[in-house]
Amino acid sequence: MKELLRTTNPTIIPYAKALLEGEDIEAFELDVHMSALEGSIGILPRRLMVREKDHFRASALMRDFGIPFES
Repeated sequence: MKELLRTTNPTIIPYAKALLEGEDIEAFELDVHMSALEGSIGILPRRLMVREKDHFRASALMRDFGIPFES
């Protein structure tokens, strides 16, 4: 798995996942439950991971829709 994006914005991850699923690219969220440890103040970023073979296509999709991602 390779990191596609990292964000503290709670709306970006579901949006990106929906776009990826529409292109049949599986995505996996990491750090979803970290808010319980931080007190739900949103300072710890969530990460979205994709398979290495899908990373190029997923990056192009994020770029096309203006979503900032890890390169």
